Amino acid sequence: MAKSAIISGGARGIGRCLVRRFLERGYKVYVFDIDEEELKHTTNVHLKTYSDSGALGSAICNLRSTDDIRAKVKQAADFLGGRIDVLINNGGIATPKWKDDKTMADPATLSEWQAYIETNLTAPFVVSQACIPYMAVEGAEDAVEEDSDSDAGPCIIHIGSFRAHQSDPNQEGYASTKAGQLGLMHSMAISLVPQGIRVNLIAPGRIKVAHESKDGDEKGLTWAELNEDKDVADHPTNRAGRPKDIADAAEYLVNAGFVNGQDITVDGGATKKK
Repeated sequence: MAKSAIISGGARGIGRCLVRRFLERGYKVYVFDIDEEELKHTTNVHLKTYSDSGALGSAICNLRSTDDIRAKVKQAADFLGGRIDVLINNGGIATPKWKDDKTMADPATLSEWQAYIETNLTAPFVVSQACIPYMAVEGAEDAVEEDSDSDAGPCIIHIGSFRAHQSDPNQEGYASTKAGQLGLMHSMAISLVPQGIRVNLIAPGRIKVAHESKDGDEKGLTWAELNEDKDVADHPTNRAGRPKDIADAAEYLVNAGFVNGQDITVDGGATKKK
């Protein structure tokens, strides 16, 4: 039986690349997103072959609604045959700064702060909580590992950000929730030992994603066109990140059975450069 995955925020950008990677590896995948137009394009056009074969399903999901999350996880689990092997909490507010050039001194940021908290921090908790019954390994805590080639087991991956460690001005909402995901990740890694579920986090740096979208497909946009001179100057790798770089990290974590409670920063070395 094919392994299965749920990926939130999978209609475009890093999420779309993650969806494609796991489908290419033979997984059955279910996607959540709030952007109906992008989700329809990804499901019915960009990845039509997988949708037609029954390997890919999707649903609009409001990550600020606990009821909607729980209903959609149940829907996804039914599509996936009652078992979830991988959950990637990628969905969230990706814009790092307050809207309209607001600063922390502006009281009007409070509603945006709440949106960041609910979408970037509460939602990964609620989605994970809803998935646990479909991911848990019976008797995991009492099992003795004897087979050196055994399966790595179920895995949850949170997609955080290098902004958990450093910020530009006016990123309090974004940076705080991404830092909060670190605490959520390592706490979950310990709490879910009885269920045999590993939990890790990937913190992307500057990843150019405009080509991973409906507009990018229609314009024939490529990642190379997005890599600018500043990206070369800012990164010891001499380039900005690709969605593929995050998919590579996710694939590693899913298969790395001895890696648990860890955060991996994938930023081309940017945070190490003075």
